Amino acid sequence: MAKKVISGGVVHDIPADLRKVLTADKTALAAWEDITPLARNEWICWVEAVKKPETRREHVERVPKQLKEGKRRPCCWIGCIHRTDKAISPSIQSILAKRKKSK
Repeated sequence: MAKKVISGGVVHDIPADLRKVLTADKTALAAWEDITPLARNEWICWVEAVKKPETRREHVERVPKQLKEGKRRPCCWIGCIHRTDKAISPSIQSILAKRKKSK
């Protein structure tokens, strides 16, 4: 069986677990394909940036639900820090610095 082609992000390729939930839901998949590559990148990074497997599962499950609700980017997400095509903004640098101090 051929893999269904799903668009990835700017930096990130779509992970298998996210691919699976999106291909299982035609409405969510259509919403996924309707957002920009940068927005898809942020959803992917939002899924991959967590440390705990249970949190990742929650994020993977939330992506199709939120896409179907009309959300185009993850809520309260500072954005993908893995992009190399632009510098991290000063406001994001401040957030990341605070996170490092609290660890």
